[in-house]
Amino acid sequence: MREGLLPHTVTTVLKLSTTVGRARAITELLGEVLDPGETAVSAFEIDDEAENSPWFVEVFFASPPDEDAIRDLIGPIVGEDLSGAVFTAVEARDWVKASLDGLKPVRAGRFLVHGSHDRDAVRANDIAIEIEAGLAFGTGHHGTTAGCLLAIHDELKRRRPARVLDIGTGTGLLALAVAKRLKQRVVAGDIDAVAVEVTRENAALNHAPGLLDLYVAPGVRHAKAGRWQHFDLVIANILQRPLMRLARDVALVLKPSGTLVLSGLLLRDVPGVLAAYGMQGWKLSARSAREGWATLVLKRNGAAPRPRRAQY
Repeated sequence: MREGLLPHTVTTVLKLSTTVGRARAITELLGEVLDPGETAVSAFEIDDEAENSPWFVEVFFASPPDEDAIRDLIGPIVGEDLSGAVFTAVEARDWVKASLDGLKPVRAGRFLVHGSHDRDAVRANDIAIEIEAGLAFGTGHHGTTAGCLLAIHDELKRRRPARVLDIGTGTGLLALAVAKRLKQRVVAGDIDAVAVEVTRENAALNHAPGLLDLYVAPGVRHAKAGRWQHFDLVIANILQRPLMRLARDVALVLKPSGTLVLSGLLLRDVPGVLAAYGMQGWKLSARSAREGWATLVLKRNGAAPRPRRAQY
């Protein structure tokens, strides 16, 4: 998970190993307290195959921080883990460019997500989306984004939705994937104006400037998104709490025959999200897990019923 945009110039990095609950709490707290233009907070599981694996938190600072103040801020959350917190000064450089090192193209069905340095990896039948790392959430390398791409790929093999909405679009990756696959316009929005501008730039980079209909607003609180039973497919790759808060609004804008793809969820978040959407009549149709993160596909009637055996 990440809060904030990775600063182009990073001078200091805080690293800390802790539990998943504390990692999530730190990410949410620092994302609210610190200037998102000057800091970014990242948290990930060290070994997603090990039970109760510790989580690793990294906080990137554009300017040297008041280390004592940061320790005082996170101390009540991490407790004894605070002793392992290490601030490291790094050489000032273009961190966004450096963050591309080691990132490889990501395949999900026919979708290929790649950086400019891997354009030669694109095959003839690929639906390629070029996204640079560090600009906003959603490079395809995170388990939630890759999980959504696979769910979208499977859904588009079954049917062709006429109207699609991407809530919390980030870099615009998922919206671009659908738009390029269907060759039709997709509505995409984000609460963060910077993210929407990044999405606009990515649409131009991917030769699809007219395929995204963008808006800046929380959830569906915009005329382009808040349309009753208008959308055949809604995608929301955000976090648990906003997903649960959005359940009623999302249910109102989806057609009864529509499909909902949700992610941004740790495995333990799934029951609460399913309960929230279940109250609105949306049931689980499919789910997957990738790197400790869950992706859910919901439909009005849930999974397709099994055909009955003929009675003689």
